[in-house]
Amino acid sequence: MPTYDLIVIGAGPGGYVCAIRAAQLGLKVACVEGRETLGGTCLNVGCIPSKALLHASHMLHETHENFARMGLMDASVNVDWAQMQSYKSDTVGTNTKGIEFLFKKNKIDWIKGWAQIEGPGKVRVGDTTHETKNIVIASGSVPSALKGVEVDNEGGVIVDSTGALALPKIPKSMVVIGAGVIGLELGSVYARLGAEVSVVEFLDVITPGMDGEVQKQFQKILGKQGLKFTLGAAVSGVTVENGTATVSYKLRKDDSEHRIEAETVLVATGRRPHVDGLGLDKIGVELNERGFVTIDEHWQTNVPGIYAIGDAVPGPMLAHKAEDEGMAAAEVIAGKHGHVNYGVIPGVIYTTPEVASVGLTEEAAKETGRRIKTGKFPFMGNARAKAMFQGEGFVKMIVDADTDRVLGCHIIGPNAGEMIHEVCVAMEFGAAAQDIAMTCHAHPTCSEAVREAALACGDGAIHA
Repeated sequence: MPTYDLIVIGAGPGGYVCAIRAAQLGLKVACVEGRETLGGTCLNVGCIPSKALLHASHMLHETHENFARMGLMDASVNVDWAQMQSYKSDTVGTNTKGIEFLFKKNKIDWIKGWAQIEGPGKVRVGDTTHETKNIVIASGSVPSALKGVEVDNEGGVIVDSTGALALPKIPKSMVVIGAGVIGLELGSVYARLGAEVSVVEFLDVITPGMDGEVQKQFQKILGKQGLKFTLGAAVSGVTVENGTATVSYKLRKDDSEHRIEAETVLVATGRRPHVDGLGLDKIGVELNERGFVTIDEHWQTNVPGIYAIGDAVPGPMLAHKAEDEGMAAAEVIAGKHGHVNYGVIPGVIYTTPEVASVGLTEEAAKETGRRIKTGKFPFMGNARAKAMFQGEGFVKMIVDADTDRVLGCHIIGPNAGEMIHEVCVAMEFGAAAQDIAMTCHAHPTCSEAVREAALACGDGAIHA
């Protein structure tokens, strides 16, 4: 068997990017993946298929709500669920085949199967042990379990995010347990498709960790779209009888017990690192108290020659964070300097409107003890957004009051996931809000709202 410079375990965004970068740097690389297709959770049962359904359901919403307002009459559109699922699958297939092409292009060996690390430099797949100089663990994550709730994706009644992408039919009612990114994205899909969606969340706010003003506005907008929220509720169990699920929960404010019925229950209570079966305990790789692999500043574990990235290690469970770590780890292994700026990693929720953020929230910035100022601009003052019937939401910029340096930005509105990168680049270069304010932005674009928020950090926005 060949001796590799690097074997990457897992072909998700972190793993396949790590493998490609290492190959580009001249290393002999293999990637172990047990799925029938490359791309990991993200491309197969996560980011990509969910965005296909989000796009399709948004188009349906537009035909029902806005076509007539634009003079597009007689738009009689019905949902063919089977065809929508086929569209989703085609989208997934195109992307996963693209990764396979990139592996061939970069001469990366795909070792099909599930990996077990026998020790430094030894990875066993099936009955074969492969030798390598370095190992990168990029095994990703899986949905977290909820005590008292047994997920059965095949049955289609109690499902996790994977099952929710391929329900046998569109349910008339759905309870989403958890008001995080995954729950709200998939909940909004089925709400647009006609389901009555109720969200039950343990905390008193949705999307924990998000800027407080954005949380409130986001919940208000989703409420207008039909999602119903029960916050501060601890779910104790879910039972199924005659194809109907009953969710039992207790309100934390007064310990009162309640029940709610639905055709489908989506358990969206987060994800946990997927390191089971790798044999990390046998070779002494350290995990923290939450089950994440511990690493140093070079993404190396306590065992020399074994690295870890992505959802398997602490930090935000985001595909692009995994990609950055994958490239950085590959560069370190190749003898170069790898770098990830963890202070400038954007986060996006792909509902309509989108929600995007980078850097510090107002609350977190105040906790640092520095003087801050904020600039805010509503999309109702943006001509392009109003033309698209997406005038709800705003851009909020957080800056250091003494230096004018941008500390964070939070956007709820049209194309937020695209616009946030202007601020990411600005923050990467240590820009001031005035730098963004003095940069000419094309008109009419939604991005003008970012400039207006930067202007609001100084003498004031023009269109507010």
